[in-house]
This record gives sequence, C-alpha cells and structure tokens, in this order.
Amino acid sequence: MSYLKQTLYIFLIAAFAAGHVMATEEAQYSVVLKEDNFEVRAYQAHILAQTLVEGEFDSVGSEAFGRLFKYITGNNTSRQDIEMTAPVTQTSDGEKIKMTSPVAQQQLHGKWAVSFMMPASSTLETLPKPKDPSIVLREVPARQMAALRYSGGWSEKNYTHHKSSLDAWIKDKGFKVIGDALWARYDPPFQLWFLRRNEILIPIEKPLEKNKTH
Repeated sequence: MSYLKQTLYIFLIAAFAAGHVMATEEAQYSVVLKEDNFEVRAYQAHILAQTLVEGEFDSVGSEAFGRLFKYITGNNTSRQDIEMTAPVTQTSDGEKIKMTSPVAQQQLHGKWAVSFMMPASSTLETLPKPKDPSIVLREVPARQMAALRYSGGWSEKNYTHHKSSLDAWIKDKGFKVIGDALWARYDPPFQLWFLRRNEILIPIEKPLEKNKTH
C-alpha cells in the first residue's frame, strides 16, 4: 500500500470515529415480527446520500466513505454552518450535516451503492446539494424489511453466510422479495470484530401488524 493510500486510510478511520460519536440518530423502524435473530421491520421514509463505486466487496467502502463524509462535512453548495453534536476535524466551506447510522452497502447493476442516511428532519428541499457529481440524494419510501443482525468481521464471506440464512428464512415464511439486499454497518473500523453490529436487510412485500416499537 502506498504512503498516500495509508494516509488516506488513517484519515478515514479518524473521520469515521468522529462521525460515529455523532451518530446518535438511527434509522427509525417498528418490529412487526421477530423469530430468534430474524425480524421483519417497518421502516419510515427517509433520505439517503448515495454514491456508486466499482470494485470488490471488501474494498469499495473506503472510497465511498471518503466521498460521503466530505459531503456531510461541507463539500456541498450551502454556506450555512450547522451545529453538530461533536467537532469534526475536517475544515470545509459548506454546511455540516449530522451523521446518522447505519452506513449501508448494496450491489446495483454491477456496482456497489454505499449510502449515508440523512437526519429524519431533513427533506430533499432542505438538504444542500453535493458538489461531487458522483453523490446523489434520493428519497426512500416507507417499506418493510426482513432483517438479520450479526456480529463479526466485514468480510464478504461473513456477509454471504448470514445473507444465505436470511434468504432461507424469507423463503420459509413465504415472503416476497421486492428489492436488493442491503448490508448495514454501525461501528467504526477499529471496533473489536466480535463487538461489531452488522445487519442484512432485504425489502419484502408482506402486510403485517406492528407489535413492537424500536
């Protein structure tokens, strides 16, 4: 790995740590079904800042994270400063946006789409536009997701193993899959692997009654 790439990688870890301190807000959902480690969740509508990256499962996150982190810390068209819950070490000339969790990754048309969820109070009209043309803002409607939470490393092997378990549970329950799987990460890279919170989320079409609030 070159010196420049090492420096960038260290910066991304530090940036993620600062962002994670601020990541008190999470995607809002209600649990409508729970069986062992499997859940069906009803998610509220929300907005994502998303970028597409070509590459391998294990390597696209750093490049995408750098783009998105720059956007929320000022690489956007607004000149207004917004107070954040913790300082950010990067200086920029635009609006700073509170970071939320999780960071999501999914495969779309042969590329990996990596996204940050925007704060629940934001709208497409109020969010500043990204200066980076590779970043888009998009609204995700309310939907139901089959979910499996697991700990461990961020390898493709670990992801594939747990996705297979969730796929089998979805099939067994007779749910209809209506979208691509998402891989959600809630922790910074330096978190001990066995303490990391990871999730597989798959959109399904199945009307269910809400029985528990997250």
